[in-house]
Amino acid sequence: MPRFSIVVPSHGVAGRLSQALDSVLAQSFGDFELIPVCDAPDAPAADVVAGYAERDSRVTPVHSPPSAGLAGARNTGLKAAVGGHVLFLDGDDVLVPGALAALDARLSAVGDVDVLYFEHERTPWWEGEPTNPAAPLLARTPKGAFSPDRAPQLTGVALPAWSAVYRRAFLTERDLAFPGDHFTDVGFGGLVALRAERVAALRAVVVRHLLRRQGNRLGLPGEHHAELLDQTELVLTRAAEQDLPADRLKPLFEQLFAAVLKTAAHPRRLTSERRAFFRRASALYRRHRPAGYRAPGGSVGVQHRLLASGSYAAFRTLRAAHRTASRAAALLPRPRGLRTRLRYAAALRLPLDRNLVVYCAYWGRGYACNPAAIHAKARLLAPQLRSVFLVEPEAVGSVPPGVEHAVIGSRKYWQVLARAKYLVNNANFADVVVKRPGSVHLQTQHGTPLKTMGADQATYPVVAAATGSFAKLLARVDRWDYNLTSNRHSTEMWERAFPSAHETLEYGYPRNDVYCTASADDVARVRKALGVPDGKKALLYAPTHRDYATGFETGLDLAEFCEAIGDDYVVLLRAHYFYDQGSSRGDGRIIDVTGHRSSEDVCLAADALITDYSSIMFDYANLDRPIVAYADDWDVYRETRGVYFDLMELPPGRVARTPEELAAVFRDGSYADETATSLRAAFRERFCQFDDGRAAERVVRRVLLGEPPESIPPVIPLAERVPAPAATLVRS
Repeated sequence: MPRFSIVVPSHGVAGRLSQALDSVLAQSFGDFELIPVCDAPDAPAADVVAGYAERDSRVTPVHSPPSAGLAGARNTGLKAAVGGHVLFLDGDDVLVPGALAALDARLSAVGDVDVLYFEHERTPWWEGEPTNPAAPLLARTPKGAFSPDRAPQLTGVALPAWSAVYRRAFLTERDLAFPGDHFTDVGFGGLVALRAERVAALRAVVVRHLLRRQGNRLGLPGEHHAELLDQTELVLTRAAEQDLPADRLKPLFEQLFAAVLKTAAHPRRLTSERRAFFRRASALYRRHRPAGYRAPGGSVGVQHRLLASGSYAAFRTLRAAHRTASRAAALLPRPRGLRTRLRYAAALRLPLDRNLVVYCAYWGRGYACNPAAIHAKARLLAPQLRSVFLVEPEAVGSVPPGVEHAVIGSRKYWQVLARAKYLVNNANFADVVVKRPGSVHLQTQHGTPLKTMGADQATYPVVAAATGSFAKLLARVDRWDYNLTSNRHSTEMWERAFPSAHETLEYGYPRNDVYCTASADDVARVRKALGVPDGKKALLYAPTHRDYATGFETGLDLAEFCEAIGDDYVVLLRAHYFYDQGSSRGDGRIIDVTGHRSSEDVCLAADALITDYSSIMFDYANLDRPIVAYADDWDVYRETRGVYFDLMELPPGRVARTPEELAAVFRDGSYADETATSLRAAFRERFCQFDDGRAAERVVRRVLLGEPPESIPPVIPLAERVPAPAATLVRS
C-alpha cells in the first residue's frame, strides 16, 4: 500500500495539467500513487495523462463525466485510491519541491491523525506577491497532534480541500465524500472537521495554487450560488445534530456566513433570485445563530444585522451605495472622434439584431481564412442570417460579388458592430468594441501555435515589446464566448496563452475543409490561375515573420535554389501576410503569390511545401503531401520568439539547415522518401485531428444556429479522410 494517493481532477485545465503531474512525479519521496481524473478517454486531459501513464506505473488514471463536476471527480479518485493517506490536488496547482517528504516526516512525528492541515501559497497568475492565507489559521495550533476542540478556528470551511492530507480509513469509515456540485470544499471541509477526532498541522507551504486570471469558476454569475446555502445548511445541521460546543460553533457560523454575505453583496454573481437567496440565507442565519452570538463590528456587522432582520431592501441599498462612477465610465465606448463616438453609443442603445453576423479576418485585410469559410457555409445552412464582412478600404476589391461588406471606420461599420448578435474574427476586434450582453463572439484563430502566443509572450522581450499592452490584449480575449481549435495541442496552448472564461470548440478550422473536399479539377484550376506551367512540380516556399528582423528577408536565395534543383520545379513564394504588397514579383521560375487572397488555393496548387516555422505547415499537412523544414536559424528563433515544442524533434518531414542541404533533398528525392513519409504521418496524427472537411458546418450549427453539442456531426477519423489530390506527385 503506497503512503499517499494523490487525486488530481483535470476538467478544463489540460493546458497546465502537465505542470501539476510533473510536480508530483519530481518529488524526492516516491511512495505514492498518482490518480488523474479525466472527463473521458478522448478528453483533452486524457491525451496529456496517457503519456505519463505509459512512462510511470504510479500514474493510474480514472474517468468521471463532466456532469459529475469537481465533487464527482474527487469522489471517483477517492474510490480508486489505495494509499494510506489521500491528498487532493487541483489540475492547475503544483506540489512544492520536497512536499511529500515533509508530509511523511510530519505524519511520522505526530502519529495516526485523521487530518493533517498544511499551508498553501496562492500565486497571482500574472504579477503580484503570493499570499499564504492558511498561515494565520495554523499559527495558533498546538505543536503536536490535538483534538479539534483545542483549535476551534480550524472549522475546515476556510481551507480548500487541497490544503490538507486525509487518512483514507478515516474518510471511508465515516463515509465522508464531497457533497453537491458546487462549493463542495465548504461542505467537505466542514464535515471533515466535525467528524475528525485527532488532527495536526504542518506550518509549511505544501501546495502552490495558481490563481486563474478569469477567477474561480464559483465566482461566475449563475444559479449555482444557491448551492452555497445548501452546503451551509448541511454543515450547520450536522453541527446541531452533533451538539457542537459553542466555542467551536461560533467560528464555524462566522466563516460560513462570511462566504454567504460575500455572495449576497456581489453585484454580478446573483443574476436573478437575489431576493430569494437573501431570504433563505436570513432564515438559515436565524435558525442556526449560536446562543448569545454578537455580530462583528463595522460594515460587516451591519450586513449581519440586516441579514438577521431579513431587511433585503436596506441590504440592497447598502450594496448599491458601493458602486462607483469609474465603473460606469469604464463601460463607455471610446472610438476616435466625437461624432463617431456619439453614433456608436446611440447604436448600442438599440436592440441587438439577432439575425446579424459580422465577420472580419486579419484586421480587415479581406475576405479570407476561417471567417470567410464560416460565412460561405452560413449562406447555405442559415440563409435567414444577414452577414456583413468588415474590410479596410484597400481590400474592398477582394470581396467576392454578392458578399455584403462594410469599410472599417465607416458609419455602417460602427452600426453593425453595435447591433450584431454574432461577431466572428480570426484576430481581434478593436479595443473600443463593446461586448454587449447577449452577443456572441467567436474567435476562430488563424493557425496552430508553434511559437508562443498571448500571455506566454511576456517573457520574451523582443516579442513583448512588439505586442504592446498585455492588459489590453487580455481585455480583448475576455470578449470571446467561443475559441476554435484544430487539434488537441492548440486546445492546451490556447488555454495557457489566452486565459479567460470562453468555451473551446474542438471542431477544426473551417478554412481547411477544402483540403478534404477539393477535386483534381479544382487543383488544376488553381494552378492555372497562379501561372504554374503544365507538368512542373510546384514547391510552395512560405517563410514566417522574424520578430528580431526588419522587413522581409527570405533567408534563401531562391534563384540559386531553383538553379540547383533543376528545371522540373517552380517555386511559389508566399511571404508572411505582414509583407503583402498586393502585387506579383519574380520571374517564371519564381511565382510570388504573397498577395493571393487564399492561402488554401496556394496550398492546393503546391506539390510540396518548404517552410521554416510558419503555421502553414500544420494546415498543409492535411493534404498529406511532402513538407521540408528549412531551419537555418532555429536556435535563434527558438530563443527570441519562444516555442511550444521542439520542431527538430517532431518535424513534418525532412529538415535542412543550409541551402545546400535543402537543394540536396530535392535532387535526390529524399524529401518524399519513406523516412519523410513516416515523419509526416506522425505529424499528421498529432496536428490534423479535427480538420475533416466539416468544420464550417459544425461551427454554423453550434454557434449561429444554436444546436446542442450532442447534435453536432462528429469528427471523421484521420484514416478515413481522402485529401485533395496533388497535381504531379503520388500520395503515400
